[in-house]
Amino acid sequence: MGTLFVILSNYFAVLAPQITGFVVNQVQQRLPGAHASTSRLPNDALVDRFIHWIGLGNFSFTGLVAVCSITILLLAVLRGILMFFMRQTIIVMSRHIEYDQKNEIFRHYQLLDTAFYKTHSTGDMMNRMTEDVSRVRMYTGPAIMYLINLVTLIGFCVVNMLRKDVMLTIYVLAPLPVLAATIYIVNSIINRKSERIQALLSDLTTNAQESYSGIRVIKSFVQEKAMLGFFEKNSEAYKKNAIGLAKVEAIYFPSMALMIGISTLVTIFMGGMQALADPTKVGLVVEFVIYINMLTFPVSAIGWTASMIQRAAASQKRLNEFLQTQPAIADRKDIQPSPVSGDIVFDNVQFTYPHTGIQALQQFNLHIRKGEKLLILGRTGSGKTTLAQLLLRFYDPVSGHIRIGGRDLRDIPLKTLREQVSYVQQDVFLFSDSVKDNISFGLAEPAGLEAVSEAASFASVHKDILGFDKGYDTTIGERGVTLSGGQKQRISIARALIKKPEIIVFDDCLSAVDAKTEFEIISNLYRYLHDKTALIITHRIFSSFRFDRILVLDNGTLTEMGTHDELMQRNGYYAELYRLQLTEASNGERVENGV
Repeated sequence: MGTLFVILSNYFAVLAPQITGFVVNQVQQRLPGAHASTSRLPNDALVDRFIHWIGLGNFSFTGLVAVCSITILLLAVLRGILMFFMRQTIIVMSRHIEYDQKNEIFRHYQLLDTAFYKTHSTGDMMNRMTEDVSRVRMYTGPAIMYLINLVTLIGFCVVNMLRKDVMLTIYVLAPLPVLAATIYIVNSIINRKSERIQALLSDLTTNAQESYSGIRVIKSFVQEKAMLGFFEKNSEAYKKNAIGLAKVEAIYFPSMALMIGISTLVTIFMGGMQALADPTKVGLVVEFVIYINMLTFPVSAIGWTASMIQRAAASQKRLNEFLQTQPAIADRKDIQPSPVSGDIVFDNVQFTYPHTGIQALQQFNLHIRKGEKLLILGRTGSGKTTLAQLLLRFYDPVSGHIRIGGRDLRDIPLKTLREQVSYVQQDVFLFSDSVKDNISFGLAEPAGLEAVSEAASFASVHKDILGFDKGYDTTIGERGVTLSGGQKQRISIARALIKKPEIIVFDDCLSAVDAKTEFEIISNLYRYLHDKTALIITHRIFSSFRFDRILVLDNGTLTEMGTHDELMQRNGYYAELYRLQLTEASNGERVENGV
């Protein structure tokens, strides 16, 4: 529809010069001493009908000019209405495309696996979703609209000019091939520079995003000046390239103005020569001058439109890099959701992180029975967190199998798996939203205040929340910046508990709480987890919690496994850690008592 409106608006636009040329010729012929012309130049069918109607009307000189003027005005109004509908269709359509494209990109981002996010910066992804999509929209809207407009208007004008005088048309349009060559050369340069500028803008966005997120670290290490210098360096590179692109684009418009000016001069000169020889061709000269003026904007828009197309091509290429990236973790076809059991089997599992080459698990075997509570200990880098990430299919094992309830993990839909497994991570992330919404984040439907407060009570954070100004409606700052480390950890525990999952994994999530609060949380968890499978990964031993089994990992292998008494008898890593922890606790009590 937009294309149709463009064509119609330009069709009615080229009728006005023909009527103007007719009026000028009529005026010329009615001057004293003028000779009546027996020949008539070919016009559009509608203009010929209009001229025939004028002839039948036998208008006076004043009436002729008035009727033609009103007709030209009506054509301008009609063209304006059609241009309004043209913008309403094409530009509005481009906004719908922008909306769909942003949703498509965001949806695809969420499908991509954890490994992808470890190798791509947040700033770069944000820039592609905002700046690149915006440039693509400039193509699907203004660029397409102006491209259709200039093609149809140039087509209509050139056809009408050729019908009137072929030689004069050739003279008038002679500068245009030079213009086309200039556009081609400059566009090639613009395309290369646009890709470079978009990449630099991504670096700049990433630099700013990381600085804002890590502002407390920057301030605590007094590195404001160093970070500003780093940002200025990136900003300088972006500025130089952007100015370079602006200089190249600046060639366009003077070139357009020069070529249009030359065409106008040629029209007046050559047409004037013909008018001197044949006064009846004055109207033709006027008509050609109007055509050249009408072509000024579309021809000058060639450079602008080409620039938008080149930029959009560079941006879409960057978007396609992400959209064509297939997630390494995805559901198999034709798998059906089913309830997830708490029975877990790691069968000869081996895993190596793809981008670092670190072997996290080696020939790992473990059977966790439904309802068991396991404590998993080990030094840093022993593979504890890897177990949790494999269980939630953030990664797939290189070899071996993980089964839940007898089903291979790859045969369970990701949505079903992650709905039934709660994971409290080491690095707590809270959204800039209310406490209530953060706790109920993992639920399909919004939770009532009673369910939220119950989960908060199990996590021993209910009293803290009631102490906030607005209680559960208190808005948490970005990443939970307004809360203490212990409060953030306990809210994240409440978020995991409110799902009432079959399996729950705690990954060193009590490191920021004091001993008294830790004891309270462990006691609450013991009551909450009575019928659930639980894996508690930590560097500490919770003596107040009776675990079914305790596992010790080292370099991705299972080195110790058993109950507390069994591992104490073995006198290995667990016994050493337990005695060390008792000594630290004893020393702490002595310090508290002032000894």
